[in-house]
Amino acid sequence: MPITVLVVDDQELMRMGLKMVLGAHPGIEVIGEAANGAVAVTRAAELRPDIVLMDVRMPVVDGVTATARIVGAEHGSRVLVMTTFDMDEHALGALRAGASGFLLKDTPPEDLVSAIRSVAAGDAVVSPKVTKRLLDRLIAEDRAPIHDPEVLDALTAREREVLEHIAAGRSNAEIAEQLYLSEATVKTHVGRVLTKLGLRDRVQAVVLAYETGLVRPGG
Repeated sequence: MPITVLVVDDQELMRMGLKMVLGAHPGIEVIGEAANGAVAVTRAAELRPDIVLMDVRMPVVDGVTATARIVGAEHGSRVLVMTTFDMDEHALGALRAGASGFLLKDTPPEDLVSAIRSVAAGDAVVSPKVTKRLLDRLIAEDRAPIHDPEVLDALTAREREVLEHIAAGRSNAEIAEQLYLSEATVKTHVGRVLTKLGLRDRVQAVVLAYETGLVRPGG
């Protein structure tokens, strides 16, 4: 079965370009488009695409609000947001709303296709290091936890330690080296962290680590 995609952008030329790029790759099918977030929410509910490729700055309903509504509807669609700037505060809002990552609009076509395949497979496409840099800049002035730290009580001491390393932008291999564990064991711990906290991927884990105060900007 092909990976189905809903393209959302307020610029018609951008939508056309994305459809042409994606349409040239086997295994990916663009099944719809939308020019604003309100239409995106409706179309996502109707079409139930695997991936919603979402612009974050749009009229009527912005991409952050649309992302929250689509993810909250729980019909299986995963959101991959696109933005012009890697330090865009809207990108952070989209991650908090449940997006599985974000890409810059000047991303090469082959990287875009690879990202869509990765998100469809359940992975995040923003490296933890990039997400950490974004959070460091945009949450630097938030000293009080945004999320109740008690949610982390569900984790064991080792799982909290693994979460700290995830938030520091370390890969499974790097965490394994730091904690003197096998990479397979680390992968198991990461999976348990995501399951216990109800998170989709590592990006959401990094965001939650910041929002609970487990880690601090620059820490």
